[in-house]
Amino acid sequence: MYRWLNGPGQAFRDPLPGSTNYLNAYDHQGNLIRAKGNPTRTSGTESESKTAGEEGELDSGTGRNLLDQNIAGGTPIPKEMFDDLTPFPLNRQFRSQPVLSEELRNEIYRRISEEGKTVRTVSDELKVEMRRVGAVFRLKTIENQWIQEGKSLATPYARAVDAMLPKTPLKMPPLPHEPINDLPVHSATERQLFHPVPESMHFNRESAAKVFSRDLLSADKRIPHPEMIELAKVAYEQRGRDDVVKKRRNELEQEEAAIQRLKREQKAARDAAALKIDTPRWQFRFEPIKAESAGRDGRAREGVGARYGIPPQDRKKGQIKIPTKVE
Repeated sequence: MYRWLNGPGQAFRDPLPGSTNYLNAYDHQGNLIRAKGNPTRTSGTESESKTAGEEGELDSGTGRNLLDQNIAGGTPIPKEMFDDLTPFPLNRQFRSQPVLSEELRNEIYRRISEEGKTVRTVSDELKVEMRRVGAVFRLKTIENQWIQEGKSLATPYARAVDAMLPKTPLKMPPLPHEPINDLPVHSATERQLFHPVPESMHFNRESAAKVFSRDLLSADKRIPHPEMIELAKVAYEQRGRDDVVKKRRNELEQEEAAIQRLKREQKAARDAAALKIDTPRWQFRFEPIKAESAGRDGRAREGVGARYGIPPQDRKKGQIKIPTKVE
């Protein structure tokens, strides 16, 4: 073990800053594979500098030497390739996915909190999925609240873990972190259908959605960013007129902001109408309900208890628990 620590393992004791340091990125001698094209090392003594012809392969050295070589004007170290992002040597199919950098997370929080932009708009501008944008904003809000309350944060641990993972930096124009407009799979579309239509019929996505279910929206309306389709149509029809596309984008952002503002007002009205009783540990809220809200079977989402889950019917008395027919 000590032979490995003083030999190939030295690269992991002094890792390369700003890069992942997985086993697959190094060879059996502890040399960084993607840095083998550099002719010499620019750090260390002259006796330590070796060429590829002297040893048969380049000794890339530890992460600190590679960093010194990059600063001294040597050949830049290439970014990680797919093989460098494989942390488990026996599982070649697993790739370490990038995470948001600290600068990008701060930019997401700033655009929502200071500029007042919606989650949908920030997702479109920074190419980050909407659920991730919302999660970043909530976590950053809690972090700032803890800082104001004087609570200690695990900042050294977070920085250490963040240094081990690939990151998506903050750049303009932004680098796509992930697909932001993937179509969610609806349960009504999980079955295969054969639906014959006449050749003269104009069959589009709206028609396909109605074949699966009468209440199912089309794919253009169920994607997270339906406004991107409209902007693409405007850009195609108004080629060379960026002002028209920019104007339509601003209109869509204002419509989204109005919808979010209406939701906040409705939520504030519900909270104001609720009767609140404060106790030393909890705050109880009482809201008026209607028995008809539970529906015919008592399991509607508007009924009481829907938020906490409704127990199944198989434990009630009188329920038949054995199969009565074979399908």
